[in-house]
Amino acid sequence: MTGASRMQVTCATEAAPGAVNEDFVVAGPSWVVVLDGATAPAVVDSGCVHDVPWLVRNLAAGLATNLALRDEPLADVLASAIERVRAEHLGNCDLGNPSSPSSTVSMLRLRADVVEYLVLADSPVLLDVGGAVRAVVDDRLDHLPGYDVETVAACRNQPGGFWVASTDPDAAFEAVRGSVAVSEVPRAAVLSDGASRYVERFGLSDWAGLLDLLDSAGPGELLSRVRAAEVSAGQQRGKRHDDATAALIRF
Repeated sequence: MTGASRMQVTCATEAAPGAVNEDFVVAGPSWVVVLDGATAPAVVDSGCVHDVPWLVRNLAAGLATNLALRDEPLADVLASAIERVRAEHLGNCDLGNPSSPSSTVSMLRLRADVVEYLVLADSPVLLDVGGAVRAVVDDRLDHLPGYDVETVAACRNQPGGFWVASTDPDAAFEAVRGSVAVSEVPRAAVLSDGASRYVERFGLSDWAGLLDLLDSAGPGELLSRVRAAEVSAGQQRGKRHDDATAALIRF
């Protein structure tokens, strides 16, 4: 990172009411990571003695270590972290089970004068590029042939399906990745889908409006407005409440 380039991160995370937070956010001087653990239906046998929060915490620790100590592409950073978590299962778990605990991963890093990003599954990154807000999304989960337990399991970490961080390090190389000059990006955001539902589920603004809200009122206000929208909307398809995490980055 050059002396002229710096980043400031402001973040907030909140569990769904009455639940354990399966999101995780971690940041360093030049990077930020948001994870969103996948809550498995009670009927699913994961083949694993560990729960989703365990996976998320350990994956976050591996990513933070790699980002702090290694200068390598983000996909390699993630692949190494997945491999590290895989080793932590210590032979007690069925690592071939497609329903093994998993998580989305979204990362943003300032490297020299370039902002790099990686998005794996449905936790978006927002980039304000030249005054136009660009949403980096991985929407493969929205295009499955079905959403019953068996179909989702068969499509997880498979070509033509969708990809998440679980037990297969190669999933890292299926992530949506790219970069943009930091001179073009005054601000950005990294969100879990519990925060991005402000736009995607409730339609309370567009992506530019969400980023403006983060910039003017902070991530905590975004999460408060999401909670209010969840209550007002009542029961809809899918989870009424979700863990929510938002990180605002200024360059």
